[in-house]
Amino acid sequence: MSTEEALEKMKQDIFDSLPKSAKITEVQFEGPEISIYSRSVDFIGDDREEIRNLVKKLRKRIVVRSDPEIRMINDETVAFIQKTIPEEAEVTKIMFNENLGEVIIEAKKPGVAIGKSGTNLKTIKKETMWLPQVIRTPPIESRTVALVRSMLQKERQEQKEIFRKIGWRIHRPLVKNDFHIKMTCLGSFREVGRSSILIETNESNVLLDCGLNVGNSDDLFPYLDVGTFKIEDLDAVILSHAHLDHSGLIPFLFKYGYDGPVYTTEPTMHLSTMLQLDYVNICAREGRPAPYSKNDIKKAILHTYTLEWGKVTDITPDIKLTLHNAGHILGSSMIHLHFGNGEHNLVFTGDYKFQRTRLLEAASCKFPRLETLITESTYGGVQDIMPSRHESEKMLIQILNNTIRSGGKVLIPVLAVGRAQEIMVVLEDFMSRKMVDQVPIYVDGMISEATAIHTTHPDYLNSELREKIFHQGKNPFTSEIFTQVDGYQARDDIIAGGPCIIMATSGMLQGGPSVQYLKGIAEDPNSAIIFASYQVEGTLGRRIQKGYREFQAVSSSGKTTPVKIKLNVHTIEGFSGHSNRSQIISFIRKVKPRPERVITLHGESSKCMGLASVIHKRLKSETRSPVNMETILLK
Repeated sequence: MSTEEALEKMKQDIFDSLPKSAKITEVQFEGPEISIYSRSVDFIGDDREEIRNLVKKLRKRIVVRSDPEIRMINDETVAFIQKTIPEEAEVTKIMFNENLGEVIIEAKKPGVAIGKSGTNLKTIKKETMWLPQVIRTPPIESRTVALVRSMLQKERQEQKEIFRKIGWRIHRPLVKNDFHIKMTCLGSFREVGRSSILIETNESNVLLDCGLNVGNSDDLFPYLDVGTFKIEDLDAVILSHAHLDHSGLIPFLFKYGYDGPVYTTEPTMHLSTMLQLDYVNICAREGRPAPYSKNDIKKAILHTYTLEWGKVTDITPDIKLTLHNAGHILGSSMIHLHFGNGEHNLVFTGDYKFQRTRLLEAASCKFPRLETLITESTYGGVQDIMPSRHESEKMLIQILNNTIRSGGKVLIPVLAVGRAQEIMVVLEDFMSRKMVDQVPIYVDGMISEATAIHTTHPDYLNSELREKIFHQGKNPFTSEIFTQVDGYQARDDIIAGGPCIIMATSGMLQGGPSVQYLKGIAEDPNSAIIFASYQVEGTLGRRIQKGYREFQAVSSSGKTTPVKIKLNVHTIEGFSGHSNRSQIISFIRKVKPRPERVITLHGESSKCMGLASVIHKRLKSETRSPVNMETILLK
């Protein structure tokens, strides 16, 4: 039986298994889901017993949507929603996702919008045939989120066609009976940067991450030309999180022939889009060619299928994917792959933090099944002993107060995503409790936009922070202590002004406003720079950490001038979004079930090898520390 015949038979079997009262008009394979279109208001949704039985029988994700022909037109739906939902809910926006048959209602008071026992939503569904979804109005509007939503709205038909094409590939019947799994190391093995792993089975080719090398623009790419690997043969790309060393080259894949899905969380899609667009703009400003265009970023967005943590999803005929919280940055995920009928299970941690922070919950450590664990080793060295969070905050208070009282300025170069928001929460707490002298705090670069995306996805923040924002009415991200900076002149005024705290990108001093501030205050012995995030080898930040006390500043005209560094240099590792050596070992000890094999990556060579050795000695597991371009047979 051909693939087309097999899939048509599956569609017919679904038709035949459902009652005529369901008024089914169409069954379609749309991405990883099987979509059933119905003209019966009582059948729409996924809580029917018949659908639950189908899911068990087929072991597929099935959703029931309203037939587009019976949905109330958009303008009338908006008017009906406005009439149905009380004014005190403060509805701020109503948006439509035609592909999913959903109407998204943005409200300042979601509980009021939903109504007691969901009565308002039931009424809207019954009368309009749209499935209503209520989300909280973010306190800060994100340009990136608005751009992505607008694009998806305009290109909804194209995206529907993309997902239907992908769906046929995902749900195709298995062709080969024998089974093996290979892993090829394309990037970030015994190094930090250009994260990329190729997973191959007899049936499928899946890529985990596709990042660029942040510290070395001359060696930017993963080894995408290794062996017989072809970009166009990929079945799926899975993105662990948004940082450019993991997401930065995903649009490049679409430029060179990839036409399949990208799986990730919704916050990661928004954050990675923001960073990719910024990267293209930086390349243009610096007069160097970008590896892809904004149109390639658009292609990536249209091919992205967002998942929630814990949802099992078919991504190929023989691989199921589940994402789990990684605790590193907003939306960051550990990737769990289930092969075949349980023949093998793999977890790729991506970057993770096995400790609760001011921003996020600790990384998950429980999985349904597990044989191979691939763990990061960024801080996996013997010397990588991070101070406790309490000690780190105490150290930060001391440095801030000493610098401010001596009349200096404090520069904190931060990654726009993750460390920036963590430090903002900490500083707001310090200032509100008067633990730090009251001075202006300036926020510069992409930080404000990244923070807006954080406020769009509050469910991904930790429970304590959500409680503070939603129930105590204290949102650290909207505090008046932070001042957004815009433009060279404003920066020059800050440099010429009095004591202050400056948070600016880039976090590794690889360009951006942080370098302009450093140039302006570098020769002031009363000022200070604080590194609170990892500095990749080869970056200016790492060189300064190592003791370099001079750098070449480049003017807008391209002229270079030497700048002496006389300010105080501090590093506080305790704010890192990575796990240190003891946390990594603790994580592996507590992982359930215990893995048979542990593979290390994403760390300097000595750290990857040393961590693999200590895990083998202490936990008696098989360990490997492979190099780039090496292939390992997992099964």
